[in-house]
Amino acid sequence: MSKIPAKTKVAFVCSECGAESSKWQGQCGECGAWNALTQIVLESAASAASPAARRSSWAGKVDPPKVTPLKDVLHHEDARTSTGIGEFDRVLGGGLVEGAVILIGGDPGIGKSTLLLQALAGMAGRLPALYVTGEESLAQVAGRASRLGLPLDGLSALAETGVERILEQASQMRPKLLVADSVQTLWTESLTAAPGSVSQVRESAARLVRYAKETGTAIFLVGHVTKEGGIAGPRVLEHMVDAVLYFEGDSGSRFRVLRAFKNRFGAVNELGVFAMGDKGLREVPNPSAIFLSGGSTPQPGSCVMVTREGTRPLMVEVQALVDSSPLSNPRRVAVGLEQNRLAMLLAVLHRHGGIMIGDQDVFVNVVGGIRVQETAADLPVLLAVLSSLRDRPLADKTIAFGEVGLSGEIRPVPNGEERLKEAATHGFKRAIVSKANAPKAGSYKGMEVVAVERLADALSAAAD
Repeated sequence: MSKIPAKTKVAFVCSECGAESSKWQGQCGECGAWNALTQIVLESAASAASPAARRSSWAGKVDPPKVTPLKDVLHHEDARTSTGIGEFDRVLGGGLVEGAVILIGGDPGIGKSTLLLQALAGMAGRLPALYVTGEESLAQVAGRASRLGLPLDGLSALAETGVERILEQASQMRPKLLVADSVQTLWTESLTAAPGSVSQVRESAARLVRYAKETGTAIFLVGHVTKEGGIAGPRVLEHMVDAVLYFEGDSGSRFRVLRAFKNRFGAVNELGVFAMGDKGLREVPNPSAIFLSGGSTPQPGSCVMVTREGTRPLMVEVQALVDSSPLSNPRRVAVGLEQNRLAMLLAVLHRHGGIMIGDQDVFVNVVGGIRVQETAADLPVLLAVLSSLRDRPLADKTIAFGEVGLSGEIRPVPNGEERLKEAATHGFKRAIVSKANAPKAGSYKGMEVVAVERLADALSAAAD
């Protein structure tokens, strides 16, 4: 631990939740995390806003605040700039907003820097852009751009980690788009802590956010992730920015999923799908096609559902494998679904469906590496489990969606009409849904919609 000068106030911040404590303790009193408190040097707001900072060219003259009736405040729709990548625009909420600060996280090598370099190259002709790299040299950045065949007109790069020097260069160049890769490498001279520490990450991000709001510069922050999959550093970092995006994907697959977990300018849980190739990330405009197996004949243990990610309905395949267990406590494994919910659904299947699988191992997987977080997957999961248990496939071109209650009822899910429309577009002929989601007769020509109220009815319809 570095020496702290006398009379300097220190505090201890939890790296998990951002809570502060006046003294070190083994467990955070707010979130309960162990060994998560890190020492920081406290700095008053007056010293942070030094005279030199107030005189900087980008700060300008600050008027004193005043109380304004909310009805007198003029507001307008946020003007958006397209990144040139349709799937990226979808996740951002329709494009990039002036002055927005966006945090992008993901595993190493998943494509964060590649996507941002492609976006910057596409917008550099319209907006002056600055790519700040703290982990790679300028030669490495230029080499990647050359391999991807990107146009570099209007795109500048800076190899620097000091926030003060980055803002000094930005105040001279005045870019409208800035990328900091990565935020964990940044540091500020006002703190004595090492780069990457909680205090440095928080203060560096705070100064970049302040710069973005005062100048209207859109800033992308690249963040490392922990072994649990969250962005490394204090959780307060996610509250400071306008949007938090995560890259998801299996290292053995060429497909990547960009998901919005927070977005002040668009829908949360919006999804963008990309494919990694020799020329970088390529958008996939019809992701339902890659999430379906495309097999020529139906297979036991498979059921197709229509999930909804943000504003987009997606067709995904749920697979189940039921096998005799040699263990006294059979396994329940769910990939892409919540494991506790799988155990609950199997109990409902036994109680209200009369299907006993207490001595069977049950494995459930969502094809394509996507994670389904809504209850519309309840009915497809149970139909896939029953299909595997009986070793009988469901009828060809059949889809299902619906929430299963503890009393065995099939509950409706939001946007049922859009889900059925998506299924009809992909050529499905039969749908098993809740009665409340069933459309009027004849709404979808060529598709039979089977409306069910109870789990027993759904199991009977699947067996037909």
